[in-house]
Amino acid sequence: MDTRYDLILVGGGLANALIALRLRALRPGMRLLMLERAAQPCGEHTWSFHSTDLTPAQHRWLAPLVRHRWPAHAVRFPQRQRRLDGGYASMLSGDLAAELQATLGDALWCGADVSAITPTSVTLGDGRVLSAGAVIDGRGARPSPHVALGYQAFLGRVVRTAQPHGVDVPLIMDADVTQGQGYRFVYVLPFAEDVLLIEDTHYVDEAPADFEALGANITGYASGHGWAIAEWLREEHGVLPIVLGGDFDRFWSEGGEQPRAGLAAGLFHATTGYSLPHAVRLAERIAASMQLDAAGLHALTRDEAAASWRRQGYFRLLNRMLFMAGRPADRWRVMQRFYGLSDGLIARFYADRLTLLDKLRIVAGKPPVPVGQAWRAMRADPVQTRNSR
Repeated sequence: MDTRYDLILVGGGLANALIALRLRALRPGMRLLMLERAAQPCGEHTWSFHSTDLTPAQHRWLAPLVRHRWPAHAVRFPQRQRRLDGGYASMLSGDLAAELQATLGDALWCGADVSAITPTSVTLGDGRVLSAGAVIDGRGARPSPHVALGYQAFLGRVVRTAQPHGVDVPLIMDADVTQGQGYRFVYVLPFAEDVLLIEDTHYVDEAPADFEALGANITGYASGHGWAIAEWLREEHGVLPIVLGGDFDRFWSEGGEQPRAGLAAGLFHATTGYSLPHAVRLAERIAASMQLDAAGLHALTRDEAAASWRRQGYFRLLNRMLFMAGRPADRWRVMQRFYGLSDGLIARFYADRLTLLDKLRIVAGKPPVPVGQAWRAMRADPVQTRNSR
């Protein structure tokens, strides 16, 4: 069997899936192979984004994969409720997996046991070695001593309600709920008049999550809103990294010369955890590159990640305020204050395109947490703080 490929994508998550689809569309002659450990790619996920997160060209090629669109979204806090105009959309992992399977065919290997990778080879659990011009590692985030993280732990359930639920636009942040050992909110997406995704989300200092408790929270939230659940349709859960600070060069050097994608490359919004816009940009950049060998892709993926790291320094500062200042039960005040700012600034925040004036406006005035603690949090070295515990 010929085991030489132009490119092997290890991991069938969002980033590698979009890379594969974009390369198939623009470079159909490439010999691609995707290796996924699970029985099917893409897992159980809902990936959402704001319309202003993408360019018109990006919207066009992503459009066939988008299942749900809404003209607005809303937020709710103990002392503020707000509806914001502007498109919001969601893509479902099942749709992406089906498109990937139809497009790649035999070039998608599910149930693949990968024991080792290098920039140009993959060793399978049965000892076979697959060679390629390049191998991209897209197997998700891994802990690093050079990056300090908080975490966004979530559990979501898609439910069918016994009666129409009455929700017309996404409620992307309902923090008017009982808080805990970190900032908590509920995320609600109306997929149909009687179908909702209800997701309980916690920003916490440690990664382990009590998903059973999160499930009970969802049941209680639905009951509190008068939604009788007729049927559970599916469930998704996870723990996303929220970056507080670190040393990018040391973080990246841990992987040697290995090209990386998605969370493995640190390509996600440092505060919100949204990753789809980053995955779209990386897929476009790889598909347009003339250097798709291992060295070229290592340089490209590192450069993309480094540019994102530089751009998001301000978000890491805000994250330190959210995680390191004030009582955990009061951290909702940070986001409540933020959602009192202009629609345009909020859109630029999610799109990772803040101006200098935006940055000044976010921190202007009295902080929503104690001033001294806010100042110390912003100036802290979170990696040193974590390693000294």
